[in-house]
Amino acid sequence: EGCQCHSEDKRTAILYTLLSQNLNHSRGGRSPAHQRCLCHQRRTVCLRTPHATCQAASNVLVKTISFMKNLPCFHLLPREDQLLLLDSCWVPLFLLGLVQEMVTFEVMETPAPSMLKKILLDGQSKRQEPEQTQPTLAAVQRLQCCLNTFWSLDLSPKEYAYLKGAILFNPDVPGLRASLYIESLQREAQRALQEVLQPLHPEDQGRFARILLIASTLKSIPPALITDLFFRPVIGNADIVELIAEMLYEITGGQLAP
Repeated sequence: EGCQCHSEDKRTAILYTLLSQNLNHSRGGRSPAHQRCLCHQRRTVCLRTPHATCQAASNVLVKTISFMKNLPCFHLLPREDQLLLLDSCWVPLFLLGLVQEMVTFEVMETPAPSMLKKILLDGQSKRQEPEQTQPTLAAVQRLQCCLNTFWSLDLSPKEYAYLKGAILFNPDVPGLRASLYIESLQREAQRALQEVLQPLHPEDQGRFARILLIASTLKSIPPALITDLFFRPVIGNADIVELIAEMLYEITGGQLAP
């Protein structure tokens, strides 16, 4: 989509030039080529129905943690490995939960921060906490594309369960102490998934590889995007991974508190 900054009337263009020069000076003389386009800044989004969507996302996260709680082989791992796997895999597991629970959501564009306000408050901004980031429309569209692709697979409950196990037990996470054992657990989950596919889809020989390939795309979704979109309105500035760890080890049947 083309830049719209130069399509406005002359008076707006003059104001934009003056404000841009002021912002450029306050940012240490960065050249215009290194500044983000004003149109791109405006294309940040938020949930259209945050209360309902965040509640649904919270429920999915609770079920995701319950899945890990109910795996005896997960609790046999060293606590350090459990935390490393949790930090690495909570996003793809949560996204699989969204697909399985058929959670849909819509977003709407949010207004960009006022450039004039930034200039007027520039002296105070150094003493304030950094602004929270907001998801971009492009990032959300990539996320929705991944979810739609998974919906098209129409996985059975057993397929979901074994795929979650294959994602959770990832031996490639750096720093694992029991990587060989975790690798064996991943192979076991993948073998169980393959055995489930044979009677369910005997004519689709490529389904197993296709499922694993599409599952790998979930790992490309940034945790910051999921946190900002679904949980930041609920948890504020809290660390989502720390909250998930508390849910895993301390809270039984709890929900994210507002």
